[in-house]
Amino acid sequence: MKANEANLLSFIKSSSQFVIPIYQRKYSWDKDECKQLWDDIIQTGESDSIGAHFLGSIVYIDQSIYTVTRQAPQLVIDGQQRLTSIILLIAALANKLDDSENTAAEFIDDITPRKLRHYYLFNPEEEGERRYKLVLSESDKDTLNAIVDGSELPQKKSIRVEENYNYFYKWIEEYPGDLSSIYKGIAKLIIVDVKLTKDQDNPQLIFESMNSTGKELTQADLIRNFILMGLDRSEQNKLYKQYWRPMEEDFGQTAYTEEFDSFMRHYLTVMTGNIPKLKEIYDAFKRYSFEQQNNGMKIEELVPSIRQYSKYYCSMVLNKESDRDLRLAFNDLKELRADVAYPMLLEIYNDYNSEILSKEEFLEIVRLIESYVFRRHICSIPTNSLNKTFATFMRAVDKNEYVESVKAQFMLLPSYRRFPNDEEFARQFKTRDLYNIARRSYWLRKIENFNRKEHVEISEYTIEHIMPQNPRLSDAWIKELGDDWSAVQERWLHTLGNLTLTGYNPEYSDRPFSEKRDMENGFRDSPIRLNQSLRSVDSWNESAIKERANLIYKIAEQAWPAPSLAKEIVDSYRPFLEKKDSYSISDFRYLAIGNPVFSAHTRQLFDALRKEVLAIDPLVEEEYLQRYIAYKAETNFVDVIPLSSSLRLALNMPFSELSDPRGISKDVTGLGKWGNGDVEVRLNDIRELPYVMSLVRQSFELQVSNGEGLD
Repeated sequence: MKANEANLLSFIKSSSQFVIPIYQRKYSWDKDECKQLWDDIIQTGESDSIGAHFLGSIVYIDQSIYTVTRQAPQLVIDGQQRLTSIILLIAALANKLDDSENTAAEFIDDITPRKLRHYYLFNPEEEGERRYKLVLSESDKDTLNAIVDGSELPQKKSIRVEENYNYFYKWIEEYPGDLSSIYKGIAKLIIVDVKLTKDQDNPQLIFESMNSTGKELTQADLIRNFILMGLDRSEQNKLYKQYWRPMEEDFGQTAYTEEFDSFMRHYLTVMTGNIPKLKEIYDAFKRYSFEQQNNGMKIEELVPSIRQYSKYYCSMVLNKESDRDLRLAFNDLKELRADVAYPMLLEIYNDYNSEILSKEEFLEIVRLIESYVFRRHICSIPTNSLNKTFATFMRAVDKNEYVESVKAQFMLLPSYRRFPNDEEFARQFKTRDLYNIARRSYWLRKIENFNRKEHVEISEYTIEHIMPQNPRLSDAWIKELGDDWSAVQERWLHTLGNLTLTGYNPEYSDRPFSEKRDMENGFRDSPIRLNQSLRSVDSWNESAIKERANLIYKIAEQAWPAPSLAKEIVDSYRPFLEKKDSYSISDFRYLAIGNPVFSAHTRQLFDALRKEVLAIDPLVEEEYLQRYIAYKAETNFVDVIPLSSSLRLALNMPFSELSDPRGISKDVTGLGKWGNGDVEVRLNDIRELPYVMSLVRQSFELQVSNGEGLD
């Protein structure tokens, strides 16, 4: 490596060409970064006291050991964003000078638009691609070339390149000072010229170490660079054009930036069974890649698999699915924001693509997943465990009996992972507040359009409260609702039975029910399915609200079905569990009243602790075992071992992840012990209970969230 300080314009002028390798990310600076660069240049150009402004480094690969004087293109490893932005600014300045009344004499150092172009934008004696000082990657280069040429932009133009050029041109137009100040500012830019030789330097390691400044690379950018950078040019071009470039085009410029990291996270979850953290996707991919290479696979052989799964992801998330029925189902999942289901769905889509299951079977499973997520949302079951559920779900699926097995696994999910049955779903769906929930438009659309070919656009209507929201009800409404009118309004206002859709919300206002029903364009005239049952209702009260909720629920039960299998079939999929002996509190000598060594102090501690642990959540289970008492959500999160004068608690979590400011816990990793987990805590005094419970809750929350929340 050779590094030297250099003037940026001299650096560009002395080089024949800079090429952005195909493994580099696209040009990605936005308005904010360009504005910062512009402000720095203006401040530097306007001040005689500022001699230079440091822009950063430009790192490039060179085959020779000399400075940048020869005619071979330089492959830019780091500094693309700064270099491209300066080229766009120079192009905008040259074009503005063409359009302005400025003369060369008014401009510093006799710089003309022609010189700006021939020094910094073009190689005037060259033709074709060799003509351009800077050649961007595939998705950006045609747009930049058209801008510096002054020609029409390509049909598939780079949004970022065009937008940022327009920003620079606009700022130059609006600049109140002499244009020479802009050029002075550019001329004072200083860089560190870092030249690598491919045979002596490791571009990938240097690239990673320099990725701490500037606009942060996405995890997908790092993965692409990791795969392609180490290959020879011909292999790079082959893999990029055959696999990576089609992925970029499938995602599109915006979605590639916003969605590709999420896709890679889901892909790695499928391949490894572990969920990478959002900021550690690249590290997870490197580990996965090294494992595959240790098994004899070349790194470039991973790309076709990534490409194949990216097609599935785009079909599900980016509305690219060609089959109408599947597309509608995927869009429902997307509106429901069931992102955590994509690892499971990617694997199932791959099986569908491999014809292991039919379209009808695939569609049935997708709809089951939708029902599972929505029913849990309605029943207010914490979402923390969903990522773990979907990441591991397919491990237990028998693909010889695909749909049946999926249904059975859903029915066997315990505790926080459970699939709410019809009774639980009906109770919550009919009585909870459905107006102030995040999925309000989703459930209304599903109910209104279920099993209909002619779909109603919910966005064209507003939600109507049949019984008004106004706390000051009219006398007519008070009479309609009865003596308990205030309690009825408070209890049922935002529930299923009292909500509907209308295009005439202002006209309905707080009118009595009979007027809303019988007026022009009232409920009797409404084509909305949700209003059909209102045509024959005589009065609106608590009984009518409940009755309408029952009618609508019949549709909901079909729209979001629960899996149903005979008990013997479900039992055939149930994991075999060795029967355990039954124990009770009387088997613990320090807790059993009447035992010769019974400890009233220990029993007092245990009773208080037990009450607090069970109060964490109704689904916490208690189990008395031979040596300890276990408390479970998905599995044991705390085990209690009664002692003569205290309780020893085993927390089932890594010691390094516990926040214990008082330092009362102990790391027992690898030590022989009763109970599960690597953390030991003693409860000696009832006054310590609140703090000890704060530690217990950490173990519980870590378990149900698998260490990471849904969002």
